[in-house]
Amino acid sequence: MLPWKRLLRPLTALLLTAVVAVVPAATAHAAAPSSGWNDYSCKPSAGHPRPVVLVHGTFANSTDNWLAFAPYLVDRGYCVFSLDYGQLPGVPLFNALGPIDKSAEQLQVFVDKVLAATGAAKADLVGHSQGGLMPRYYLKFLGGAAKVNTFVGIAPDNHGTTLDGLTNLLPYFPGAEDLLSAATPALADQIVGSAFLTKLNAGGDTVPGVHYTVIATKYDEVVTPYRSQFLTGSDVHNVLLQDLCPVDLSEHAAIGLLDRIAFHEAANALDPAHATPTNCASVFS
Repeated sequence: MLPWKRLLRPLTALLLTAVVAVVPAATAHAAAPSSGWNDYSCKPSAGHPRPVVLVHGTFANSTDNWLAFAPYLVDRGYCVFSLDYGQLPGVPLFNALGPIDKSAEQLQVFVDKVLAATGAAKADLVGHSQGGLMPRYYLKFLGGAAKVNTFVGIAPDNHGTTLDGLTNLLPYFPGAEDLLSAATPALADQIVGSAFLTKLNAGGDTVPGVHYTVIATKYDEVVTPYRSQFLTGSDVHNVLLQDLCPVDLSEHAAIGLLDRIAFHEAANALDPAHATPTNCASVFS
């Protein structure tokens, strides 16, 4: 075996490990039914007239990514739904690995299903990690802007990631990028400079008619540099978690999985008319 091939396998494994590391051990329990959400008999109230669709991140799924946040919203009177997307054949539980543009088509179908069930004219979207990126394709290219009012991205890789510089090593290993694209297309799509990101961000980050909020943490070790998460546009609210609570140490996984300060700010974005200040005390809200 050629020397570069010996190095290729551990490099690819390292890339996969870097992403898998952010997924909680609870993934083993993904088969457990959600509690209080994905209730298709739920009808939005006058106070919360739009259903909320939750979009999980890479290597996650519709249950584990939202074990804390979905009940948080249900307790506040929202109709909440979550989908699985980006599945690869023969890979159970770990989703969001397929081509991101195809995942956006799955989101398109799911949103239509939710709107039909609830009778709502529009939905709101909240996504974590890749879930904060992929819906932008749906909004921009698949007609989603007409069906979505608010989109909240929590630790999204809107302009790709360098994985703390690790992806910069790929060109030094012939065949590595092709292997990554073939085995896990979504990972390749999320690397800075990918063809997917070039297409998505050409002509501007946002589309008219949608209210965008991005919530990031400066301790993000997966989407780097963290400021690349922020969007530019006329209807964008970019938030750094540590500006709300300087002692919040949440990194990439925690901000989406269990950080109630981030949850509070996301809830403010969903219902700005009744927003309250987000600070360190929001952990008790």
